[in-house]
Amino acid sequence: MGHRKKHAPKRGSLAYSPRKRAKSILARIRYWPKIEAETPRLLGFVGYKAGMTYAMMVEDRKRSPNFGKEVIRPVTVLETPPLLVCGIRVYTKTPYGLRTLTEAWMEDPPDELERVFTLPEKFNTEENLKRIAEKLEKTSKIRVIAITQPKQASMPKKKPEVAEIEIGGGTIQQQFEYAKSLLGKTINPAEVFKEGQNVDVIAVSTGKGFQGPVKRWGVKILQHKGRKTKRGVATLGPWNPHHVLYSVPRAGQMGFHQRTEYNKRILKIGTDGKEITPKGGFMRYGPVRGPYMLLEGSIPGPEKRPIKLRYPTRPPKETPEEPPQITYISLESPQGK
Repeated sequence: MGHRKKHAPKRGSLAYSPRKRAKSILARIRYWPKIEAETPRLLGFVGYKAGMTYAMMVEDRKRSPNFGKEVIRPVTVLETPPLLVCGIRVYTKTPYGLRTLTEAWMEDPPDELERVFTLPEKFNTEENLKRIAEKLEKTSKIRVIAITQPKQASMPKKKPEVAEIEIGGGTIQQQFEYAKSLLGKTINPAEVFKEGQNVDVIAVSTGKGFQGPVKRWGVKILQHKGRKTKRGVATLGPWNPHHVLYSVPRAGQMGFHQRTEYNKRILKIGTDGKEITPKGGFMRYGPVRGPYMLLEGSIPGPEKRPIKLRYPTRPPKETPEEPPQITYISLESPQGK
């Protein structure tokens, strides 16, 4: 009988290699979608993950076999204190990509911003805004520099997250006027998104430290009579080339990688966190105090992780336009289970 090759599939996906730690706990958005809207609006928001629960809602997707029936859905709760718009930054297109033209900052930025970087003594906001207005012909993108307010959430920190959020819709002139109207003011999630729409979630996943190839790549544990190793790969590869190929599963960092999850539906945007805080608060987070969002399904990262939300870059063709009808949100204490 001839030699039969054993079934030996590739373990783990190479799509996310190299599996390195993310540079920052705050995820980085590399692409903003183009939206067709007559009036300008912000294309993103930042919140903090509080935890998960479940909700009962009426299924409103017409193609679903459960259409019109009550269904149970897992939901993630994000605490979304208002963002403070501290600055405006404008970009121009060059052969080498986008380049910063100039920027303007609010006159009296909050003291918390000093925890992130050293601020100049005085900002001449009017002069900087005039400079932006003069360069509007060269401008291709306008973004605001916004900071989170963790003091208003159940976060054990004072240092804010600083995020750049693009403005979409309307003309460049309208976008500039809109950015000027936001400068120095706070913005709530209800002014950016609406209930029932889809958003992309960009976050850094839960870190699991340095792990071996069994846990990291899912390779098989070798039989007990094998020599030298059990929880490793049986061969590191061929004799030639004389080095270990990148595709061989090895031990290393697992988790704390940046990930993007597309089309998470916003089920609810609320202003009073008491409505969705379970008895005793969320585990490892505490009570939700102010504005919040309910997203359908799970999202990357542990509790307290800053989460970036963005208008969808690849929205599904059929999405119910009306907000979903939620009949029940579970507030049972997770500690009691």
